[in-house]
Amino acid sequence: MQDNLNSMAPVSSLSVESRSEFIWKCYAHVVGAILAFAGIEAYLFSSGIAERIAIPMLNSWMLVIIAFIAVSWGATHMAHRLESVAQQYAAFAVFVVAESLIFAPMLWMAMQMDPSGGMIESAGTVTLFGCGALIATVMITRKDFSFLRGILVWGFFVVLGLIAFSMIFGWNLGTWFSVGMIGFAGIAVLYDTSNIMHHYPQDKYVAASMALFASIAMMFWYILRLFMSRD
Repeated sequence: MQDNLNSMAPVSSLSVESRSEFIWKCYAHVVGAILAFAGIEAYLFSSGIAERIAIPMLNSWMLVIIAFIAVSWGATHMAHRLESVAQQYAAFAVFVVAESLIFAPMLWMAMQMDPSGGMIESAGTVTLFGCGALIATVMITRKDFSFLRGILVWGFFVVLGLIAFSMIFGWNLGTWFSVGMIGFAGIAVLYDTSNIMHHYPQDKYVAASMALFASIAMMFWYILRLFMSRD
């Protein structure tokens, strides 16, 4: 999710060949980020680091949720303000590592509930299927979903408000909050995919990939949270 991209011509004005190359670059980078995320998590768990950082983080769980939302939102906005591709790659790398660390306590809890890892695998499968369907919808219809930006901006502040009130008044953000956030993440995937096809300039394929990865990660977070709440 981003503000203004920049003054360069949007990808939609390029030739079919250049537009296709840009789109596939974006999806290749998203797949690469997902694989890097999985690799980092595998290292964190095999080395025992995941458990060591998860236990203290679980004592401040609402702060972990706030950090997850803030990192997802802030990193994508920062990437769109970086002009060079090298800077965009650096921001993307930092973001993937930060997401991996923030996910560690959630994944550690899921492993305690289901040591086989089946819950995480199921949540990942549902996430990939759901995001794949949303991405395919945009690509097939070629509809411009940029009008969703207002919903995402207002939704972001509503979510922060709910989290703040839950911390102040001890509310339990249960199943319906997770369901709502899955829907919110789905809107973000539609919006980011639409921007990849219509609005990003040609030099922002790394930032575009980062934004879409952030939305996919958000969907995975809340689908896994929903699975855990049902166990």
